[in-house]
Amino acid sequence: MKKRILSVALVAVMALSLALTGCGSKESGDGGEKGESNGKKVGVAMPTQSSERWIKDGENMKKQLEKLGYEVDLQYAEDDIPAQQQQLETMIAQQVDCLVVAAIDSSALVNVLAQAQEAEIPVIAYDRLLMDTDAVSYYASFDNEGVGRKIGEYIEEKAGLASATEPQTIEFFMGSPDDNNAVLLHKGVMSVLQQYLDNGTLVCKSGRTSFEDTCILRWSQETAQQNCENFLTGFYADEDLDIACSAFDGFAYGIKAALEGAGYTAENWPLITGQDAEVMAVKNIIEGKQTQTIFKDTGLLAEKCVKMVQAVLEGAEPEINDEETYDNGVKVVPSYLCEPVSLDKDNYKELVIDSGYYTEADIESAE
Repeated sequence: MKKRILSVALVAVMALSLALTGCGSKESGDGGEKGESNGKKVGVAMPTQSSERWIKDGENMKKQLEKLGYEVDLQYAEDDIPAQQQQLETMIAQQVDCLVVAAIDSSALVNVLAQAQEAEIPVIAYDRLLMDTDAVSYYASFDNEGVGRKIGEYIEEKAGLASATEPQTIEFFMGSPDDNNAVLLHKGVMSVLQQYLDNGTLVCKSGRTSFEDTCILRWSQETAQQNCENFLTGFYADEDLDIACSAFDGFAYGIKAALEGAGYTAENWPLITGQDAEVMAVKNIIEGKQTQTIFKDTGLLAEKCVKMVQAVLEGAEPEINDEETYDNGVKVVPSYLCEPVSLDKDNYKELVIDSGYYTEADIESAE
């Protein structure tokens, strides 16, 4: 009799547990719907939460994967290389079915990615190419050289370089030397602007135009500000800086602070570019403190990467639109490249307000 009562009680507990599990599978922690579990787990390694765009990338990725029924382990390493290595090692030990990696420094991940390959875990590089490894299967990103070209073309048009009769001054603030995207972006910028440096239409008084001379480790806003302060003090005491060619919105914030510290006003404020269309950057553009940024729809990028994950785990061929550009030193990585868009005061409403990417309240409250 006691055994029968105990059995009934256990059945009841199991039924309740299953019911609660079923309820919990419908919604993710961020309020998004979860699909029916397919029993597979995806590890997503993001570099940092210090930049708004990576937070949006992670949220979009997690939401879309969970909607397809995948369990997601989303980790941020806060630009700490050993931390990202450890996170990936843990994911591999947990036998995730696929890894999506946005690297801090991909050269530091070669060994841990070899572990993933040995464990037969497919690896997809997200927005930052994984260098010097054959463990990476695919790459999802934006056209990074195209980002640079759009920045260069914007400067060319807005500064009227093709028809200019007087030289204009310019300084460059390029991305991190351990990020292949930054190298390609600089290449894109110079494919447009080098001719104007060569013929004297653009004058870089610091002389720093090469990638090696203009790159900023870890995309540091503080370093960009310090560099700008040094340029203004050393080369622009008696002449205004006309153009700050910046590869990142965070750099633009540092440049803005340096200019304000040097006494620049609306009367002599330079043209300042950026990348990522962060909400603070859009606010600065509206207020005239930044001129342009590159809008990269992280929802679209996440969607393309999620489809890659799904194809890989279902034994299908993912959608690819570039099989030539992204040589990581070991192999040419099949890639899907999304198209970046230049954003300024004239089109920000269409791109980020009307589309629902941001609300007016988001922009007004940005700090």
